[in-house]
Amino acid sequence: MKKLIFSCLLIISAALLLSCKPKITTQPVIPEPTPAAPVTDDSVFTKEFLFDDSIAIKDTGSVTFGNITGTELTAEMQVGWNLGNTFDATGTTGMDSETSWGQPRTTRAMIDGLAASGIKTIRIPVSWHNHITDKKTYTISPEWMSRVKQVVDWAIEDGLYVIINAHHDNYEKSTKMLRGSGYYPNSTNLVESQRYLYNIWGQIATAFNNGYDEHLVFETMNEPRLAGTSCEWWYDGDSKCQDAAKCLNEMNQTALDAIRSTGGNNTKRFVMCPSLAASENSATKTTFKMPQDIEGQTGRLILSVHAYTPYSFAMESPGETSFTMAHREELDNLFSKLKARFIDKGYPVIIGEYGATNKNNLQDRIAWFEYYVSKAKSNGIPCILWDNGVYQTRTTENGEPDYSEGYGYYDRINQQWYFPGILQAMLDASE
Repeated sequence: MKKLIFSCLLIISAALLLSCKPKITTQPVIPEPTPAAPVTDDSVFTKEFLFDDSIAIKDTGSVTFGNITGTELTAEMQVGWNLGNTFDATGTTGMDSETSWGQPRTTRAMIDGLAASGIKTIRIPVSWHNHITDKKTYTISPEWMSRVKQVVDWAIEDGLYVIINAHHDNYEKSTKMLRGSGYYPNSTNLVESQRYLYNIWGQIATAFNNGYDEHLVFETMNEPRLAGTSCEWWYDGDSKCQDAAKCLNEMNQTALDAIRSTGGNNTKRFVMCPSLAASENSATKTTFKMPQDIEGQTGRLILSVHAYTPYSFAMESPGETSFTMAHREELDNLFSKLKARFIDKGYPVIIGEYGATNKNNLQDRIAWFEYYVSKAKSNGIPCILWDNGVYQTRTTENGEPDYSEGYGYYDRINQQWYFPGILQAMLDASE
């Protein structure tokens, strides 16, 4: 009898269990997007995308990447111009940052005017840290990414080469960074810098991939440096500089790895890599190394250098106003070193920023541009003019001339050049 009762209980229990099984339905189950989990160990960098992929802008285009070498690419880039103090501006967060440093909102007419004037390349400096919506996951505002993409597309449609980067994202202090604040080339901030660069470039490369051919070039960073220290702008070889150089090598590699990992045309994308402060001084030191590209890709990495040379003429206020033979010799030395250290070893070079501040010395500036661009051209180096919109000279409170930061060349409202002679000197010298 007990056996019978026990058997009945087993049958009843089984029936109850079966009745509790979920019903199988033919309707597909669509899972909710899973937010990226923040890294729990901040002391370790892993190649893992943390950003919210569900809102990331994704490239849906499809174009063929041209069979072109780095040397051929830089030869075609010729005369370039920077959309300065615009998408790199950090005067505020949100979409208003584009005009927060006093420049007008970028229009298609501006880009069309540049192309019509003979410009072949536009560098669009972009800052990202002030457009991150979630610091834990480094997620970029899709609205900001879409706006950058819109302007890039205008330039591409005009047949221009385009460079985009991570610009004013270098942290401004030598202290330990908060998460999502940017990058800083020292051991204290290396892991956070790598996570930042890996996720920022993962999103940029996701938004710009198969829809863009060789006309779009990536630049990993802008003037990465030890801000707030004696080593900020000059490599003097001390332990801090050496540590920074070592960290920067890893940071360039991290950014490149993120770009290549997105596949498609980005496995062939030309990528510019800067030295510390993007200076020739640090680039030609043995501590600087170009990153290792993926198997099968050679000649796709380009040195990024900035050269406001000679400093006394091109940048210092008041400095010197006459372009002298000594200045020509300094430029000769600059290009000679870049050629020997990089070009002769298979690495093309792009001077991503240069210019001569306005000191009411137009004829000397024209002579400087003629010499500078012609020397660069003879070494296969395209030059991208820095333009911050400041074209008039100013005075200090004491009535002294202020020649600092006078790098305005192109009238973005009327699509005209403030100094046509300078434009013509660049165009003639690049032919």
